[in-house]
Amino acid sequence: MPFGILGMGSACPENVLTNQDLEKMVDTSDEWIRTRSGIAERRIADHNTATSDIASQAGRKAIEDAGLTPADIDLIIVCTLTPDYQLPATACQVMENLEIPNCMAFDLNAACTGWLYGMICAKGLWVTGGCRHALVIGADCLTKITNFKDRATCVLFGDGAGAAVLGEVEEGRGILSHHVSCDGRMFRHIMVPGGGSRKPFSREVLEADEQFIQMDGNDVFKFAVRIMPETLRLVLDKAGLAVSDLDWVIPHQANLRIIENGIKRLDIPAERVIINLERFGNTSAASVGIALDEAYRAGRVKRGHTLGLVAFGGGLTWGGMIVRL
Repeated sequence: MPFGILGMGSACPENVLTNQDLEKMVDTSDEWIRTRSGIAERRIADHNTATSDIASQAGRKAIEDAGLTPADIDLIIVCTLTPDYQLPATACQVMENLEIPNCMAFDLNAACTGWLYGMICAKGLWVTGGCRHALVIGADCLTKITNFKDRATCVLFGDGAGAAVLGEVEEGRGILSHHVSCDGRMFRHIMVPGGGSRKPFSREVLEADEQFIQMDGNDVFKFAVRIMPETLRLVLDKAGLAVSDLDWVIPHQANLRIIENGIKRLDIPAERVIINLERFGNTSAASVGIALDEAYRAGRVKRGHTLGLVAFGGGLTWGGMIVRL
């Protein structure tokens, strides 16, 4: 039986942080940021808003879009690297917020590739009879762990959530192929050094700003430019499809130059690629889900379309998926 997306939803904080705002905070400029990333603004959660809040908003929209009720959900996976707490899982709070009865609920951290990892995990549980309807949410409040004194990283990140309800779909639809992987030898390229069991919070951690994201930008760029087209080719081959069979490519919204390099290597026309990072920045595990939901609600992505989803992230992780809506 085919397994695929029944409904979608997304949510972002209302507060907007523009490049002009950042010019007042750090040594940067609108031109510098746009040239290197393609980002003009990003959404930022206020002091009272946490990952579970925006995850719940996106999840509620996805359940409604699927024509279901909270009682129909029997699996919740929240894909995040910014949980509300170390304990319990953010999925438990989403479950309470949406008034979903007893079900399996857990968090998954594969950084920016998390939402794809989550959908594949949901498919595995569905195949084995572990669930009927899964709510998979990619949600992050990256600005909570962003060092706004570091101009190399603070210009990149935004907050948001993208969600999907998955279950049995009609023949010919659903997840046609997928591939996810990781190379742990490169885990240091994107990391938050402090706050875990390796370096628990301490005065030294705080003084060194090790509670914030650190990234080797050049190494990550080289990796992403190579791995994204390779992964998309792989999942197309697994599905028995060609690039020309795709109605849309929806990549992780990390950097415009990465996206442009990737689609050039695959000879994909720019008009068939969904890009919204100019307005949202890099929202980590939420980015592909937000872009998909926004394009779907705008009438660009339609039921029956064949989509190529691809992402990369800390770990370093990566993944791709061919989905027919």
